[in-house]
Amino acid sequence: MTPYRVGFIGCGRPWKSEGASGFGMSNAHADGYNASPDAKIVALADIVEENARAFQARNGGDEIYTDYHEMLAKAKLDIVSISTWPHLHAPMVLDCARAGVKAIHCEKPMGIAYGECVEMVRVCQEKGVQLTFNHQRRFGTPFQKARQLLREGAIGELQQMQSYCPNLYDWGTHWFDMLFFYNDETPAEWVIGQFDIRGSHRVFGALIEGHGLSHIHFANGVQGMLITGQGAGKQMVNRLLGSEGMIEVGYSQEIPLRIWGKGQSGWTTIETGGEGIHGDQNVKRGVLELIDALKTGREPELAGRRALQATEVIFASYESSRRRGRVDLPMTITDHPMVAMVAAGVMIEEKG
Repeated sequence: MTPYRVGFIGCGRPWKSEGASGFGMSNAHADGYNASPDAKIVALADIVEENARAFQARNGGDEIYTDYHEMLAKAKLDIVSISTWPHLHAPMVLDCARAGVKAIHCEKPMGIAYGECVEMVRVCQEKGVQLTFNHQRRFGTPFQKARQLLREGAIGELQQMQSYCPNLYDWGTHWFDMLFFYNDETPAEWVIGQFDIRGSHRVFGALIEGHGLSHIHFANGVQGMLITGQGAGKQMVNRLLGSEGMIEVGYSQEIPLRIWGKGQSGWTTIETGGEGIHGDQNVKRGVLELIDALKTGREPELAGRRALQATEVIFASYESSRRRGRVDLPMTITDHPMVAMVAAGVMIEEKG
């Protein structure tokens, strides 16, 4: 087959390199496309041409644009990767879908307000465009082995999932997604949550709370909890509690996966081939998988509808705090409750 023509919106610089302002995720995406015989990077769009030139030198790409609209009009693209700040995701995804591309792979979090996240998924479904978001930890060995242990009944019946990370939105999108991953994509029925604006800051332009808590009830009775803020960000643990044991993912850099299962008198470390909970190899795996999904016509692991279920829980946690009560799903709000509360003067954003 003729390789899919791939374009990038947002090139950036590799993480920790000179001039880098983020993680340079576009470069990790590129590793996936360049590893596939079914894809070829042909066009790059970045408002900073110097960044696109640096990306081109590392990853290839025939044409460079400073206006992504021009790229979409001229480059005849099949796949577009988007690696920009969250507030830009929705307009860029919608522009790509309406330009007639076959697939869009976008960075996380999905968007800056819940309504625009719903709209991205809706429009792409309507136009037959494969939409994916980079929740790459679904491809990590510690996470996959943890789910395998659950499915094998190693800790009995799953009852509760606990996660810890710095915030509900930017980091939380990964852990909320993993709760659905461990629980075999079982829908969430309701959420009750709380957040505190103290200690707030901006991550890639998005307002992030200082402290947060989310309690989720899934349709199969499993309970999920995400704890964020001071202290929680240092743990980065997923803890899976069953009727006959416990699994921990991310206990430490040296022990990324361990189990205290049925009949055991203590913890047993599970071999993960040297992989921890981080690693660009998972981004590469995700890109290769979405290319295969596009070829075969199946749903990709990182499908937009799966990203949306995690995103709904994020915004439901904020909405619960705004309502001061439980939020039953599905939600009908379209805004970002915390941002709306700050805009209304109910809360004051801390300026750092």
